[in-house]
Amino acid sequence: MKSLRRRTPRNPTMHARLQAFGVHHARALLFSLGKLTQAPFSTLLTLMVIAVAFTLPALLYLMLANLQQAAPAWERETHLSAFVADAVADSQLPDLAAHLARRGDVAATEPIPREQALEEFRTHSGLGDALSLLEENPLPAVILVEPAAGARDPGALRTLAGALEAHPSITRVQLDMEWVQRLGALLQTLDRLVDLLALLLGLGVALVVGNTVRLDIHNRRREIEVAKLVGATDAFIRRPFLYGGMWMGLGGGLLALLTLAVLRWSLSGPVQALARTYGGGFALRGLQPAEALILLGSAAVLGLAGAWVSVFFHIREIEPR
Repeated sequence: MKSLRRRTPRNPTMHARLQAFGVHHARALLFSLGKLTQAPFSTLLTLMVIAVAFTLPALLYLMLANLQQAAPAWERETHLSAFVADAVADSQLPDLAAHLARRGDVAATEPIPREQALEEFRTHSGLGDALSLLEENPLPAVILVEPAAGARDPGALRTLAGALEAHPSITRVQLDMEWVQRLGALLQTLDRLVDLLALLLGLGVALVVGNTVRLDIHNRRREIEVAKLVGATDAFIRRPFLYGGMWMGLGGGLLALLTLAVLRWSLSGPVQALARTYGGGFALRGLQPAEALILLGSAAVLGLAGAWVSVFFHIREIEPR
């Protein structure tokens, strides 16, 4: 009679473990997506709330990006008016303008002789008859100075104005700094507002997903108790809920991208018409591919984080009776 030998189970190989791990996660991923499609109306409402939460900071970010895109064109309109001393003749203006243009912080200069300055003032002021009564031209010659690209911030403009006023042939330099300072302050404020709004609404997204997952856990309490009775671990039970939160965040992010595309399409025509009235062309810029991926990744991570917090506090509280 042959002796029966006890067979000892062999430990699974690393490949088998990884394969089982992948299969379990794939099943949980598809199962969580299927659970969302079983309640389309409530899922759509949740996705719309998430989409609004992502659309608001993204829209403000795009507004800031478009302002920064237009800012260089506005800055190019910055000129310093250098008033020339009466002792400098109009024939000497080109040489003086060329001398000032050789500075590193100056991009270009334009000399305006006294007679040209008077004609421009007569044309734009509407005081032509009154000016014709003057015996001599009271206006000085002017050199318009365009700052270089790296000298258009308020500090550099003040330095350039001071250097021009120190020239013996220049009596005064006029520079309107208010709009430059206001533009810089506006861009800084919008930048800070984008960060704060994104932080607050990101927290809101995590709370919305967490509350949705909490309600789902409450509705499936009996199912979770039965699963624990047959030996399911907390990690196994958590998995579909976590993937469900990720799907909700990702779906809300996709809906936000669609909303941003529609808003850009609806605003591009009026914005271009407004730009043409100012004699220039301007096209609204949307999210770049990398920025869109960042938005989608952030939405998925926030959805996953909100689901994890809810699952962590509620799954372990459910025990089979």
